[in-house]
Amino acid sequence: MNTFALSMCIGLGAGIADIVPMIAQKLPAHSTVSVFLHYFFVSIVIVNMDLPHIPWWIEGGVVGLALTIPMPIQVGHADRKPLPVIAANAVVLGTLVGIAGHLLR
Repeated sequence: MNTFALSMCIGLGAGIADIVPMIAQKLPAHSTVSVFLHYFFVSIVIVNMDLPHIPWWIEGGVVGLALTIPMPIQVGHADRKPLPVIAANAVVLGTLVGIAGHLLR
């Protein structure tokens, strides 16, 4: 399997992992689709990039958090409670995506 196809598979897994709690909480469909697509595309970016001077195992968390920053800005103006959860999800899922991409390549 080539790297792009692998990154898409990892992205599907990361997206599904993040939307399962959202579906259980019956959050709006547009929010759920948005988060799924976000983690799908972030996973493709993480798996297919290499940042210089950053260890491979932390690269995913850094990139995941950096690419997620616009989301808390959008959500945070109305309600600040979900901001730590959004940031933690970005770091944890980004790190897991980076590790999976490194180990499965």
